[in-house]
Amino acid sequence: MTENFVETYDVIVIGAGHAGVEAGLAAARMGCKTLLATINLDMLAFMPCNPSIGGSAKGIVVREIDALGGEMAKNIDKTYIQMKMLNTGKGPAVRALRAQADKALYSREMKKTVERQENLTLRQTMIDDILVEEGKVIGVVTATGQTYGASAVVVTTGTALRGEIILGELKYSSGPNNSLASVTLADNLKKLGLEIGRFKTGTPPRVKASSINYEVTEIQPGDEKPNHFSFLSKDEDYLQDQIPCWLTYTNQTSHDIINSNLHRAPMFSGIVKGVGPRYCPSIEDKIVRFADKERHQLFLEPEGRDTDEVYIQGLSTSLPEDVQRDLVHSIKGLENAEMMRTGYAIEYDIVLPHQLRATLETKLISGLFTAGQTNGTSGYEEAAGQGIVAGINAALKVQGKPELILKRSDAYIGVMIDDLVTKGTLEPYRLLTSRAEYRLILRHDNADMRLTPLGREVGLVDDERWQQFEIKKHQFDNELTRLSTIKLKPVKETNEKVAKLGFKPLTDALTAKEFMRRPDITHEVVTQFIGPVAEDLDAKVVELLETEIKYEGYIEKALDQVAKMKRMEEKRIPADIDWDDIDSIATEARQKFKKINPETIGQASRISGVNPADISILMVYLEGRSRSISKKQAKDS
Repeated sequence: MTENFVETYDVIVIGAGHAGVEAGLAAARMGCKTLLATINLDMLAFMPCNPSIGGSAKGIVVREIDALGGEMAKNIDKTYIQMKMLNTGKGPAVRALRAQADKALYSREMKKTVERQENLTLRQTMIDDILVEEGKVIGVVTATGQTYGASAVVVTTGTALRGEIILGELKYSSGPNNSLASVTLADNLKKLGLEIGRFKTGTPPRVKASSINYEVTEIQPGDEKPNHFSFLSKDEDYLQDQIPCWLTYTNQTSHDIINSNLHRAPMFSGIVKGVGPRYCPSIEDKIVRFADKERHQLFLEPEGRDTDEVYIQGLSTSLPEDVQRDLVHSIKGLENAEMMRTGYAIEYDIVLPHQLRATLETKLISGLFTAGQTNGTSGYEEAAGQGIVAGINAALKVQGKPELILKRSDAYIGVMIDDLVTKGTLEPYRLLTSRAEYRLILRHDNADMRLTPLGREVGLVDDERWQQFEIKKHQFDNELTRLSTIKLKPVKETNEKVAKLGFKPLTDALTAKEFMRRPDITHEVVTQFIGPVAEDLDAKVVELLETEIKYEGYIEKALDQVAKMKRMEEKRIPADIDWDDIDSIATEARQKFKKINPETIGQASRISGVNPADISILMVYLEGRSRSISKKQAKDS
């Protein structure tokens, strides 16, 4: 077969959505000759749904991608029209950045980046088959019959895999935004022995901005204070000329229109077969499930500076076009709105993720990786997070280097991947802060501290980024040492200063760090007592210091839990284990173990339906097995 390849690559990435571009860029930047194949070059990193990046949990993922050396954060920082920090009134563990994107510009800028990347070939072609010999990937075949060799293949097909668009009673084969569907590849994945599922997602109508009565809606401006997704972006480049979003609501008339047309709604008429997203349901689903609600929020989000299209966030629907029109016109501010695009639902195939390792390589076929919505997730950020991990591990496999596995305590990306491969998913998976047991460690402000050394280790973090990281870490470490060393004594002069600031006087000597733990004491206040630092501290360093110091006790408890879990993660389960050979283990646990084949005791303990007693029995069995093997080896020698 090898001699018939048109060309041979180290890594081939199928699909150039948000997962695909991160996978392709990562592999290429790590020195692998990489092919990024896409059905349509004009839809690279396209946003078929919400024109935004970030949000709760998702915004932290974007910063994690950036810390590892990925592209999403840098690209949105170049193309946003509005930036906003969410949950500022809550604790640091749930704060997250969100940006409204210039949809067309985001795609164009990402395409430029991909086109200029060394080692990366971008090609418009449809991949129909993945070639496998003796359980290993060897290449791909295009729809035109061209064959390309590869040591690793990453499938990131998004919603194109046997995609079908549904609008009212109309149903037709299509990828997102009326692009081509990938049907033959879906058949090929089944033939290769992978278990396939069927999911559904959707998108709302778009309306013309000039036809909206904004005066009766509520303005939602961006933040004046500079903020960025990428740790490389500079405050002086922060966009001041931001475009606002607007808030409106559904009403009883809107709900009546939906209820009277449920018989025409594909979700309820039986046309839709795939499972939809729980946390981003269609408006008709919301009206039925939450019948007691008098109204639902709708955000009017501009799709860019050079377009009149406005996205109605919260109005995702597959109702017939005439019903959608009536529904839009029932909403305050949209009474005369011109509908430019109808909403629709899309069904698509996924690879059930319990078949994957934590590297996102399939257990069945060596060198075959999957990432993004192909694995059952929803959202651009979740896709990109998986994409960079799959791209890194594909490159490491080709290079014969140790794999990268992000643990639950390392990153939200690690939480997501562990959830997928350990628990699977019965619906489109969405990241939530509540999914992370170590969320006080996994904050938006410390993503670089957590992951940039890992990015450097695998070869994705260049010298410029590393130098900037070292400066930040140096500033943080030095100031933390200074605050931990200098003491404030309860003398008259000090307490007079304390009183002027409106704080309680000191009764005992304490370090500046201990003083800073008080709720109202900021770093700026502390410097009034101990003097300014020798060098100007970056604002992000100050933010990091304040959070780490004020939440130190909670963070230490979380780190203790991480240390305990680490011991379980280090206990490997042999790949050749015979689960039927373990006596006394519960039937449900045995079935789950056979299905998922956990690689560590830690992973086994997180499988739903597995009890602590099952883990204890498993550990006793593994200990006995290890002793038997050691005795046999000693005897043989």
